[in-house]
Amino acid sequence: MTPIDIRLDSKVALITAGANGIGAGIALNLARFGARVAIADIDRVSGEQLVRTIEAAGGQALFLETDVNHTEQITATVARTAEHFGRLDILVNNAGGVRNGSFLEQSERSWRRHIDFNFISMLTATQAAAKVMVEAGQGGTIINIASSEGLRAAPGFAVYAACKAGMISFSRSMALELSGHGIRVHALAPDMIMTDGLRPYMEAGGEAGKAARDRYIPLGRTGSTDELAGVVVFLVSNMASYVTGLTVPVDGGAIASSGWTRSPTTGEWNLYHA
Repeated sequence: MTPIDIRLDSKVALITAGANGIGAGIALNLARFGARVAIADIDRVSGEQLVRTIEAAGGQALFLETDVNHTEQITATVARTAEHFGRLDILVNNAGGVRNGSFLEQSERSWRRHIDFNFISMLTATQAAAKVMVEAGQGGTIINIASSEGLRAAPGFAVYAACKAGMISFSRSMALELSGHGIRVHALAPDMIMTDGLRPYMEAGGEAGKAARDRYIPLGRTGSTDELAGVVVFLVSNMASYVTGLTVPVDGGAIASSGWTRSPTTGEWNLYHA
């Protein structure tokens, strides 16, 4: 094992919802480590800007306008990525979204939108990409960006959390089904990763909200997209060649704390204390 094993110079990656936030952070960092990246998103302006940023730093990137709510567009994007770069080694299923609301007040249309966006898009991209990888016979890695909500209860986000739990279970099953082809599959369960979309919610609570988050997150802060992307880079590199089927919380220890909070005055850990 040498430092070169973390490099991704020969690899091609496709990131869904890759133009902004977590997806953009993953795309940038995969490119920094040498991967050629395809960015699938509906946001053409941000996607093309990200391509220019990657290319200005010496990388190679391609933007493919894709609405993941339409399975035929996902399948076409996978095919175009492989055709353009000549191969496909990495798929990052990052597309997803949620709206808060009581389950008893949600419509069937709302359920289906959550399921299509968060879960069906992942199934479609995984099947299409895995077929390309199997045919090429060179292995590959699939990373599914789930959520900490897939590992715990989430009142007000029940359908979303169920989709994310399904992603985690699906990732384990695919790790076994695809292992004979040298394809490794993982799920990530991020929490409190700072993005432009999350920032207004983080700032809304003021100092009291910040203090509550500091108690909730053992590391005492929100995470960055670079920190999440670092886990992705490791898992898709040769450094992790004997690792498959993981679910990795990238959450500053939030899942591990499980009701334990740290006193802001004494620094001591207490169970279920305010």
